[in-house]
Amino acid sequence: MEQLKEHILDSRKIVIKIGSNVLSDSDGAVNRQAIKNIVDQVETLLDMGKQVILVSSGAGICGVGAINKWSRRGDMNYKQALCAIGQVELLMAYKEYFGAHGVHVAQMLLTRDDFKDHHRTLNIRNTMFTLIDEGVVPIINENDTVCVEEIKIGDNDTLAALTAILWNADLMIILSDIDGVFDKDPKASDDAQLIETVENAEELASSITIGKKSAFGTGGIETKIDSAARVNKFGIPMILLNGSKADIIRDCIGGSGRGTLFLGTIGK
Repeated sequence: MEQLKEHILDSRKIVIKIGSNVLSDSDGAVNRQAIKNIVDQVETLLDMGKQVILVSSGAGICGVGAINKWSRRGDMNYKQALCAIGQVELLMAYKEYFGAHGVHVAQMLLTRDDFKDHHRTLNIRNTMFTLIDEGVVPIINENDTVCVEEIKIGDNDTLAALTAILWNADLMIILSDIDGVFDKDPKASDDAQLIETVENAEELASSITIGKKSAFGTGGIETKIDSAARVNKFGIPMILLNGSKADIIRDCIGGSGRGTLFLGTIGK
């Protein structure tokens, strides 16, 4: 798809959101090869002179991988404890794979209140710019260990959108486990057709059948469309790709990748 190639090549500041299902196998175990492949693709973007911020899910999965005895404990205390353990494991993996390219990473854990308070927001923005100016890749996640319902952002699709808007990004990419948005649920309908370009995300949300969220993530296709609508209002286009496919971003740069492009509504 030539449009995907053009938008990636024309963008300098890119936010990439990585879903939990992209970083796990079918059994919910951590897929370190997938993490490495994403890091290698980000390095390709950095070599092209682009700046990248990652919004990465996966702390819960990494926590289960590190201490599996808590995997079936459903209460919030254990879920938050698993995320606390898994966040270390996740960042260690990113540190290892980015380090192989000579790139440093930094962790930023945020809550909804951080985006509502002017002073906190300014501090977040200044930290982002400082890290990126020094060639460090920020890796952002929700602060699951302190988040209760009142301060919870809810899903990393929304967190990525808030980050893209705050940073005034040129492009947001969501790596999920689907090829893009279809006119109907592709898992239930063999004749489902990929929607390659969306000009109005809000209208799309009301005109298609939206499936359920994924097994390991907190958001489904609905949150992705909502996030696209959110960033599009600020003139930021969004691309939804299947991050489970190795080298999907590189394929898009080469013109062969498939996905859904949500066009920004305001010229930048």
